Amino acid sequence: MTPKAVPSQFQAINRYAAGIEVGAEEHGVAVPADSEAQPVRRFGACTADLEALADWLRQCGITPVAMESTGVYWIPLFEWLEAHGLVVVRVDPREVQRAPGRPKSDVHDCQWLQRLHTYGLWAAACRPAEQVCVLRSYLRQRAMLVTYAGQHIQHRQKALTQMNLKLQHVVSDVTGVTGMAILKAILAGERDPHKLAQLRTRHCKHDAGEIARALQGNWRAEHLFALQQAVELYEFYHRQIAECDRQIEAHLQTFTDRSAGKVLAHRRRQRKRGANEPRFDARPPLFRVTGVDLTTIEGIDESTALVLISEIGTDLSRWPTEKHFAAWLGLCPHHKISGGKVLSRQVRPSANRAALALRLAACCLPHSHSAVGAFLRRLKARLGTPKASVATAHKLARLVYRLLKYGDDYVARGMEEYEQVYRERIVQTLGRKAKALGYRLLPTTDATLQEAVT
Repeated sequence: MTPKAVPSQFQAINRYAAGIEVGAEEHGVAVPADSEAQPVRRFGACTADLEALADWLRQCGITPVAMESTGVYWIPLFEWLEAHGLVVVRVDPREVQRAPGRPKSDVHDCQWLQRLHTYGLWAAACRPAEQVCVLRSYLRQRAMLVTYAGQHIQHRQKALTQMNLKLQHVVSDVTGVTGMAILKAILAGERDPHKLAQLRTRHCKHDAGEIARALQGNWRAEHLFALQQAVELYEFYHRQIAECDRQIEAHLQTFTDRSAGKVLAHRRRQRKRGANEPRFDARPPLFRVTGVDLTTIEGIDESTALVLISEIGTDLSRWPTEKHFAAWLGLCPHHKISGGKVLSRQVRPSANRAALALRLAACCLPHSHSAVGAFLRRLKARLGTPKASVATAHKLARLVYRLLKYGDDYVARGMEEYEQVYRERIVQTLGRKAKALGYRLLPTTDATLQEAVT
């Protein structure tokens, strides 16, 4: 299929560019027609095929390459081409679908990608530096292991319910010290509920009698077998999570020190570490990597800061302003306008892990005595919880951007200061409205009250 002539006002920005249609078993590659007698070729997905693909592109004089990020199939090809000195642009699939005139076949698709990349019509999707990508892989692997461990908590609960053991009603955390001690004793052969109840710690709300009454059940062999496997799998995944934590801690030490000799401030109050949080203190290495302490922002703990750094990196120059950054996260209203009328202001759906981490951080602030917490409560009363959480996540994103971009320390504001500023802003707005209507807004002192009465 011969491509149509391009208007003369279009200039080739990437004269020797290639387009790749990524697949599971083979890749379609297109180069400029004047650089090769056969400009479209197909290569397999094995490593030897990738080596031949990279050699062919170098023979054709190709430097920039555009590819669509399809599943995870693009990752080995992307890394292989980058290792061979090619400038690879990973195109967002939404941009590919949105561009009109996309052909249906894979052969024409790679030609179409190459042609549009020649004229600079593709924007590269965000991909942080190599060190950050490695950290991101470790953290995503860790999150997957946490999910798997949570599934076996459900399997363990199912086995207990089938045996009619009401352990979850008398122990707040079945995975805690008391719950695990009782489960291990059951699997070791103990059946006396009173002896099992003696394993409770002094922090339990329920006494030994209530726990013993809840541990009278039906000890069927198949249910005990299911319980044993669920407990063993839960412990196995937590050992894997601990191994991930060691890898993450070691990899953080390989980053360049950007603290510039600054000393990390001492945390006033030591927070109890959650069951699924990293087993090491992540504040010092994160401070060394970024040069700022992101955990000083309300709602952002060590786990959230780790996710943010692994997803966005430390170099925020790819986003010119904090508005661009918030739009990339998908935390800004996506306006749909037709004929001057706004049809929708909904936030664009996004699977961005950094945005999800900020939303979860915003959900932790309803009872915070800070300016961000007061902002969340005010919007929650006016707009509802979902919209208020998104707006608060947007505010947190702007704070994160300023800290990482400019290296400034975060200065926390209290709830009283925020309420005072908000009150002054309301008074100024009312004053302008009163002046526009021919009135004057005065504070309620004794003199003004007497004047109003007379």
